[in-house]
Amino acid sequence: MYSKLRDQMKTKRHYPALKTLEHLEHTYLPQVSHYRFCKVMLDNIPKLREEIKDVSMSDLKDFLESIRKHSDKIGETAMKQAQQQRNLDNIVLQQPRIGSKRKSKKDAYIIFDTDIESTSPKSEQDSGILDVEDEEDDEEVPGAQDLVDFSPVYRCLHIYSVLGARETFENYYRKQRRKQARLVLQPPSNMHETLDGYRKYFNQIVGFFVVEDHILHTTQGLVNRAYIDELWEMALSKTIAALRTHSSYCSDPNLVLDLKNLIVLFADTLQVYGFPVNQLFDMLLEIRDQYSETLLKKWAGIFRNILDSDNYSPIPVTSEGMYKKVVGQFPFQDIELEKQPFPKKFPFSEFVPKVYNQIKEFIYACLKFSEDLHLSSTEVDDMIRKSTNLLLTRTLSNSLQNVIKRKNIGLTELVQIIINTTHLEKSCKYLEEFITNITNVLPETVHTTKLYGTTTFKDARHAAEEEIYTNLNQKIDQFLQLADYDWMTGDLGNKASDYLVDLIAFLRSTFAVFTHLPGKVAQTACMSACKHLSTSLMQLLLEAEVRQLTLGALQQFNLDVRECEQFARSGPVPGFQEDTLQLAFIDLRQVSLCVFVFCFSFKMCD
Repeated sequence: MYSKLRDQMKTKRHYPALKTLEHLEHTYLPQVSHYRFCKVMLDNIPKLREEIKDVSMSDLKDFLESIRKHSDKIGETAMKQAQQQRNLDNIVLQQPRIGSKRKSKKDAYIIFDTDIESTSPKSEQDSGILDVEDEEDDEEVPGAQDLVDFSPVYRCLHIYSVLGARETFENYYRKQRRKQARLVLQPPSNMHETLDGYRKYFNQIVGFFVVEDHILHTTQGLVNRAYIDELWEMALSKTIAALRTHSSYCSDPNLVLDLKNLIVLFADTLQVYGFPVNQLFDMLLEIRDQYSETLLKKWAGIFRNILDSDNYSPIPVTSEGMYKKVVGQFPFQDIELEKQPFPKKFPFSEFVPKVYNQIKEFIYACLKFSEDLHLSSTEVDDMIRKSTNLLLTRTLSNSLQNVIKRKNIGLTELVQIIINTTHLEKSCKYLEEFITNITNVLPETVHTTKLYGTTTFKDARHAAEEEIYTNLNQKIDQFLQLADYDWMTGDLGNKASDYLVDLIAFLRSTFAVFTHLPGKVAQTACMSACKHLSTSLMQLLLEAEVRQLTLGALQQFNLDVRECEQFARSGPVPGFQEDTLQLAFIDLRQVSLCVFVFCFSFKMCD
């Protein structure tokens, strides 16, 4: 019997060796206890027990070390299984079948495409990690309970239980696994740089808890629910803190979106094993705000490129195909334009359909983040509308304002911007319909956020209008700098000054471009320009340096005033009531007339 015991220990059959030891001690040795060799055997029994404990503990340590090294692979396979289960659920939802149902938790352990490398035959046998061949995608392979050989844990637990040291074993196991948990939950410093960094981090956490969950359900009390919950609470807080920190470094919306999908898969995987994951989904709502910010930065660049590359000229079309392509990109209908023969032009430039389509692309990008977050249609609708409002009121508005305030922008570009923003403002109702069709939430629903696009485009248009008025006045000032009145000339002129003729010609050509502007804008610009011209001419006449005047100089000035009045009477912009535009020059006419009468009377008296 003693020889049998030695053979069992030599072949590492520790549990049978322990049973043999019990029989030897309590059954056989008492019958021959008067022999000296029996006393030697009896004295060795405690040493043999300790040897069995030490060897089994050594096996457990090897198991724990291998589990630590391979937890990422265990987690990876578990997350693949969860991903496949979700794909199957989506197929079932799209094609419902009679008798279909969700897989049980036991089924969730079935993992696909696993391949864990072992460093030696010993590690394969004793470490607790089994080598599993790659299988075809459509074949099931062993799950976590088969992928990992838990026999070292079971053997050691049983041996320590038989030897009356179960509590010592439980405390040791839990202490070691807590240490491993802290290591697993410590993210690498460069985790935020690539998606693989996040994936490996999640795999390790999932692998750790898959093992612990299996131990919970296959041993009686080695770990309990309170212990698991305590570990999970610690893991959840540390994971969320790590994700908050590292995700804040990310400026690529595609990476943020991929991270969100990975977090959802991470949460779904752990939820299968009974772990509460609501806090992870709450954190995803925080990442959603960050995702929205990264999108806004990306679209700021997109809008800037569109506005910088635009030629600010109406889109010409030479065929029916080209016409349909434009109206297919932007909701525009004009019966009069449709009747016109080709070639013809749309009133807006290319940035209108491009901006409109980029707003829709932004809405799609926002929608992608809301998928799988278990949000209601109303919540998704509210999220999309708020993000779109930020895009319109902040990002697009700033882009338009930057173009309008550009130093080298011309009147033609400003006029086209006004026309473009007018059409974009009209398209806002179609954007409302677009969001409604996506979310199935009617805009009339209580608490539905309204789009502020009309405000954005109105503000841009008003800024462009003000810039037109300022630009026109600056151009008038440039022409007036060429004015060179000789107030002491004796010659009586018979035509307007050359600079003023050129100025009037410039104003005529400029106002001809205002054809497609709203009437009020064109009229205001024309009236503003005429008033500024009148005021500037009056300042030339009344400036302090002009101390003496001749009738010849006044005659020339009077011809220039007549030229201005003639321009006003010609109706450069339609819509003015009779003589309304001439009122801009009435003060100039009265002052020049008074000066002329005074000078003429003074000459007669002299």
